[in-house]
Amino acid sequence: MNNIPDADPSSGGRRLSQFVQRDAMILVLTWAAGGVDAISYLGLGHVFTANMTGNAVLLGLAVGQGQGLAALRSLVALAGFVLGVSIGALIVDQTPSRGDWSRAASRAVALEWIILGLFTITWHLSGSSRTGEVLYALIAVSAVAMGIQSAAIRHLRVPGIATTYITGTLTSMVSGFVGWLHARIVPSSTAAFTQQATSSAERKHGARLQAAVFGIYVLAAVASGFLQARGSKLVTLSPLVALTLVVANTFFVGSVEDARAP
Repeated sequence: MNNIPDADPSSGGRRLSQFVQRDAMILVLTWAAGGVDAISYLGLGHVFTANMTGNAVLLGLAVGQGQGLAALRSLVALAGFVLGVSIGALIVDQTPSRGDWSRAASRAVALEWIILGLFTITWHLSGSSRTGEVLYALIAVSAVAMGIQSAAIRHLRVPGIATTYITGTLTSMVSGFVGWLHARIVPSSTAAFTQQATSSAERKHGARLQAAVFGIYVLAAVASGFLQARGSKLVTLSPLVALTLVVANTFFVGSVEDARAP
C-alpha cells in the first residue's frame, strides 16, 4: 500500500494484493454486522438492526399480532437504518470509486466506527436497565451504523456481496457455483476458451468471497450469542474491535485506492 513497496513488482501481483486487502476488510465488516445483529436481537427486544429483511418480517408480525411496542422497536431500527444509508450515501456518492477500496469508503467506515463506539459506551453505562429511551437509542444508533456500512459496501460494487444481510450473498454464491459447474460440463468453442477461463476464475473468486461472507456472518452471531448468554462485557466490544481493525488499515496503512495511484 502507500509508502510500502509491493512485494511483487508485476501489476498482476499488485492487483492480487489489493483484492486480498479489500476482501479481508469486507470479511471483518461482515463480522461486525453479524455481531451487531445478534446483540440487537438478544439484547434489544428481538429486533434486527443490520438485517432489514428480517426486521421487516418482525415488524409485520408485530403489527399482525397487535404488539405495539415490538412494532415500534422495528420501526425505530428501520428508520435508523434508512438514516444511516442516507448519511453513508452522502459520503461515498460524492466521489466515484476508482479503486478496490476508496477514500470515501474509508471515511464512511470511520464514521460508523464513531457511532458504534457510542453504542458500545451507552450499552455498558446502561448496565442491565436497557429500557425506555435507552433501549430505543441503542436500537437507533446501531441501525444508523449498519446503514452507513451498507452504503459503503454498495459503493465498492463487489458483485454479489452485502455485509449486513446474506440472502442476496447466498443467492449469488449458489448461482455462481451452478454457472461454474455448467461451464465445466458443457463443452465450449476454442475461440471462447480464454474468455471463459478468465470469467471462470472471476466466478471462482467471487464464490469463495461470498461463501466466506456467509460463514463469517454466522460465526459472528455464534460468538455474540455465546458471549451474551454468559453476560460477558466482550459481546459489544467484538464488532467495535472489528471496525477498529478496518479503520486502522485504511488510515494508517493506506487505502487500496492509493495503492493504484501512479
